[in-house]
Amino acid sequence: MATATQPRLLADIAYVRSGDKGNICSAGLIAKSPELYPLLLASVTPERVRALYGEWVTGQVTCYPMDNIEALMVVMRGALGGGATCTVRLDQTGKAMGHALLRLPVVELD
Repeated sequence: MATATQPRLLADIAYVRSGDKGNICSAGLIAKSPELYPLLLASVTPERVRALYGEWVTGQVTCYPMDNIEALMVVMRGALGGGATCTVRLDQTGKAMGHALLRLPVVELD
């Protein structure tokens, strides 16, 4: 939850469901209400996702809006250190990466 000194996080406005295939992570973000969907779209961009994960995501990041269900699909290529069976990362699955996405600060619209 946001305070006077801390911004609102994606976890405050969206739910996540994520998974992985090889070295690709996909995360579906669903706005908690239709009114929050514009905030979700403004907050989750390929550039902001890449900045959040830094060197952990080596490939392309693509965001696919799904206006009819107020959701956004984020696909991160080169995101799992080679894949669950190849990486030495402590927590390398798509589920962990998706939940980490919920730490992204929300862009407040005027």
